[in-house]
Amino acid sequence: MIRAWLDLPPAGIFAVLFVLYFGMTLLLAAMTFCRPLKKPVQSLNGVVAPFFSGVAILFALLTGFLANDVAVRGRLAYSAVHAEAGELRNVHTLSVASASDMRTIRAALKTYVNSVVTEEWPAMDEMRSSPTTASAYDNLLHEVSVPSIAKDSGQAVHSALLTATVRAGTARNDRLALAGDHTNDLKWLVVIALGLLTQVGIALAHLEKPRAFMASLSVFACAAIVALGIIALQEYPFDGTFQISPDPIKALQSLSD
Repeated sequence: MIRAWLDLPPAGIFAVLFVLYFGMTLLLAAMTFCRPLKKPVQSLNGVVAPFFSGVAILFALLTGFLANDVAVRGRLAYSAVHAEAGELRNVHTLSVASASDMRTIRAALKTYVNSVVTEEWPAMDEMRSSPTTASAYDNLLHEVSVPSIAKDSGQAVHSALLTATVRAGTARNDRLALAGDHTNDLKWLVVIALGLLTQVGIALAHLEKPRAFMASLSVFACAAIVALGIIALQEYPFDGTFQISPDPIKALQSLSD
C-alpha cells in the first residue's frame, strides 16, 4: 500500500495526502457537530489544549527521523553512483596507460557500463538487479584477473586494476542495496497514523468552537500535506522527481575502446 502510494507521480502523492487529512477534518467535524454523534462527542468537552501536544510531539519527532533517513539514503546513493563511476574510469585509464594490450578489458568494461545504463537502472525501479549486468561485471572481473597482466604490465598495475574493479563492484552492491531498501514502509504508516491522531487531539481541544475547530484542523492538515509530500518525493533515490541520475556512469560509454 505504501509502495503503491510512493510510486505515484507528485500530483498523486499530494492528492492522496489531501484527501486523507482533509477527509479526516471533515469526518471529525461531522462527528462533532452533526447528529447522531454530536451529543456523545460533545460530552468529551473539557479536554485542555496541551492534551494533544504529546501526540503532536511524537508525530514531529518521527517525521524528523523519517526525513533524516530519506536524506541519508539519498546521499549514500549519490556517493555510491559516483564511486562506481570513478572506479570504472580508473580501470579504463589504467588499461590505456598500460604497456600491454588491454582491449579485452576495455570491451568488457563498456559492456558492463552499457548493461548498467540500459538494463539495471530501469530494473532498480522495481527493486531488483539485472542478471545480465551481474554477468557483465563477472566477465569484467575475470578479464582483470588474468595472471598474464602482472607479467606484461607489472604487479603494481595489475593490483591497481583489481582494486579498482573490486571497489566498483562494492559500489554497485551498495547502489543495489539502497535501491531495494523498503525498510521505511512501516515508518510511513506510523507517521501517517500519528498525523491523523494529532488531528483527533486538536479536535478534542476545540469541541465548543466550530470555527476554531475547522481552522486549527485545516492549518495542521496543510502542514502535514506539505511536509510528508516533500519527504515522499525523495523516498526512493533512483525513482521519482528527485531521482539520482545515471549520468556519471553513462558518461563512460563515450570512452575509447
